[in-house]
Amino acid sequence: MARVLMVIAPVNFRDEEFEHPYRILSGRGHEVVVASTRRGTAIGMLGKRVEVQTTIEEVKPEDFEAVVVIGGTGSQRYLWDHSPLHSIVRHLYERGKVVAAICISPVVLARAGIVKGKRVTVFPYQPAVNALKQAGAIVEKQPVVVDGNLITARDPKAARAFGEAIAQALS
Repeated sequence: MARVLMVIAPVNFRDEEFEHPYRILSGRGHEVVVASTRRGTAIGMLGKRVEVQTTIEEVKPEDFEAVVVIGGTGSQRYLWDHSPLHSIVRHLYERGKVVAAICISPVVLARAGIVKGKRVTVFPYQPAVNALKQAGAIVEKQPVVVDGNLITARDPKAARAFGEAIAQALS
């Protein structure tokens, strides 16, 4: 089974966007490692508490088959411009591994420089949409978009389908 790196903001990650993919992936036997900008307990927008196992800086990308970046308002503050996360995303993408992001977190993929000419979806928040378009992405208004090893999802309502798409890509 695959090792999956799930990245969340230390505060204000979106609870369902974490929970559904986490349950689906771990339920299928994948090892899910939770990372953030700091260790300790991360707190979701709706109050979910998640223990962070490692910091993004400590991650060795070669140890993972996939990276999943979770959305929520904390994503913009803590993850969009996090260069160590950009490096992990690029490393996995360039090796054909699964790179996934939901809600406003596809901006991380744009800032990592991997979306040019790629079909993606994103929450309809103008700064996020603009960032993707400026990076050359083809933004679609779909719940989940899969383009090669890139998987993006629009919002919390798409979280289950997002988890399923990731599981399918890893199988």
